[in-house]
Amino acid sequence: MKPYRTHAYAASLCLPLLAMVPALAQGPAIPPETRAGEAKPGEPKPIESKAVESKPMDTKPAGQGTSQPGTSQPGTSQPGTAQQSGARPAEALAMLNSLGNTPGWRSYKARFVTDQGRVVDTGNGRISHSEGQGYGMLLAVAAGDRDAFQRIWNWTRANLMVRDDALLAWRWEPDKRPAVADMNDATDGDILVAWALAEAAEGWSDEGYRLASRRIAVDIARRTVLFRSEGLPLLLPAMSGFSAEERSDGPVINLSYWVFPAFPRLAGVAPEFEWSRLSAVGQELTLRARFGAAQLPTEWISMRGGQPQPATGFAPHFSYNAVRLPLYLAMAGITERTYYEPLLKLWAEPDPAGLPIIDTASDAVAGRMGEPGYAAIPALAACAVSGTPLPAGLSDPVPNENYYPATLHLLALTATNMRYRSCLGR
Repeated sequence: MKPYRTHAYAASLCLPLLAMVPALAQGPAIPPETRAGEAKPGEPKPIESKAVESKPMDTKPAGQGTSQPGTSQPGTSQPGTAQQSGARPAEALAMLNSLGNTPGWRSYKARFVTDQGRVVDTGNGRISHSEGQGYGMLLAVAAGDRDAFQRIWNWTRANLMVRDDALLAWRWEPDKRPAVADMNDATDGDILVAWALAEAAEGWSDEGYRLASRRIAVDIARRTVLFRSEGLPLLLPAMSGFSAEERSDGPVINLSYWVFPAFPRLAGVAPEFEWSRLSAVGQELTLRARFGAAQLPTEWISMRGGQPQPATGFAPHFSYNAVRLPLYLAMAGITERTYYEPLLKLWAEPDPAGLPIIDTASDAVAGRMGEPGYAAIPALAACAVSGTPLPAGLSDPVPNENYYPATLHLLALTATNMRYRSCLGR
């Protein structure tokens, strides 16, 4: 199997300056390269063929500590922050029943969700991770399947919420004891779970889900987001390992961790933080972090000095992580062509071998994302920008593909049902 994305949330060794960061989780060193699939914090290399995202860690500029809540007013924009490009997420839409109890969801649940509620990453040694649990919870809400949602949430609480804060340990390995060997978090997984809980709270009028979402959202903002009175607020992909204190090119970020459709929901449960400003920064960086002739983002990006550059120690690839950027933009209702332009060019001529992985340093094709579910992302991008109908073959996921492409496929269908129904011919 081809490796998917890798979660490179590897925590580095405890450095003296880390004393500036409250409650920083410690973990192993950053892997030299992370692919789409499974290497997250503390992971020396990606696992087989799955797409777990790699998460950079705590990205604070040198000489500054982690932000504390309330350092800037929620929703306010200040000088020196993101340039205003005009795009803003559209109004948040309720996700409940947007996908429906379709054959695609029933097949997904049967293949990837155990009776206990563990979401299995079939491309990465059947591990589970916070990202997968969050995706499973979101899809259960979209399917209107409260029983599956509760099972996935119960397993997540019991097995990943084992830290001293409200964040989640990022990885659980079925054949290891302890199953959680790395206590570092993965910020995208935290965001996905908090978002799913907020959707469930609204959809099923459950105050318990809302309070759980709030607890996670508050610790995401307190521990993994640097809100500053000047400059760009940055999303730290994990508590440890990617800060300016820990890397010579730090802070290092991963743009696919900016889950744009989640931010309005997190603002609803934790309104004291500037989620809209954080979202605006992510949108700006999607326009600025474009490298090579193809003008594509790399998986890992150095923000040292404020100018995005491919991070050192990672292959300068557009790959399994970054392919989620257009998914999240479209799910948030961001349809301006400028955000998608390089990708629309890259995917203008479909290739039966799969979506290309691009080495931005050489502009060569470094591999292919070959499973059919990935094709739903270019189709969604063309739909969001131009209203292009989705190909008929994308109406249901392929039965034998792995967790990651199947997940992206169902999320793309959910987005289309929620915002772009004309692309379905309805």
